[in-house]
Amino acid sequence: MLLPTIIDAVADTGYCIVDNFLPQQQSQALYDYSQQLPAQYWNMAGIGRQQSQTINTMVRNDRIYWLTPEQPEHADYLAIMEELRVEFNRSLFMGLFDYECHLAHYPNGAFYKKHLDAFKGRSNRVLTTVFYLNPQWQEDDGGQLVIYGAKGEVLETVLPQQGRLVVFLSDRFVHEVLPSKRDRFSVTGWFRINASVSGIIDPPR
Repeated sequence: MLLPTIIDAVADTGYCIVDNFLPQQQSQALYDYSQQLPAQYWNMAGIGRQQSQTINTMVRNDRIYWLTPEQPEHADYLAIMEELRVEFNRSLFMGLFDYECHLAHYPNGAFYKKHLDAFKGRSNRVLTTVFYLNPQWQEDDGGQLVIYGAKGEVLETVLPQQGRLVVFLSDRFVHEVLPSKRDRFSVTGWFRINASVSGIIDPPR
């Protein structure tokens, strides 16, 4: 089981990269599902959240589709991430409240420039996860995830190969997605703490 490996790596360095996180048939099923989604289901990804969210294709131009537990095709992946949430809380007492995620589609030429997923003390997103779906991805296909250290140095350049999971602290690591040279699919998500008032999750998705 890879869950203890992930927990230990995040506790040690703040991030983790593991291969074969899911059985190949499950990864392939998610890839096939992503490919067959009608075009009208995908939305242009925005920057920011709620009222402050904007579309800026100079910063990012991927498309997203949110996963929900009500959809049978989403249930297995969400159940596994729930196991991971429970294990993080049990081992590291992180107080993770829930998990949200979406499919991400980077068409040919799409990218996402350097950014943080959360700002310390200003977001309830604590851990970012990225799970890659494309089989037989090559270096020449582009679309790598680059993770930067505190001084701007490159810590990791991650090839988006099917079955590979990346987990990192959302408010610690600046990262970017390099331009993709063919359709690239992944599941991007966040474990969140509950910064709620009167039972209302703050902020909602």
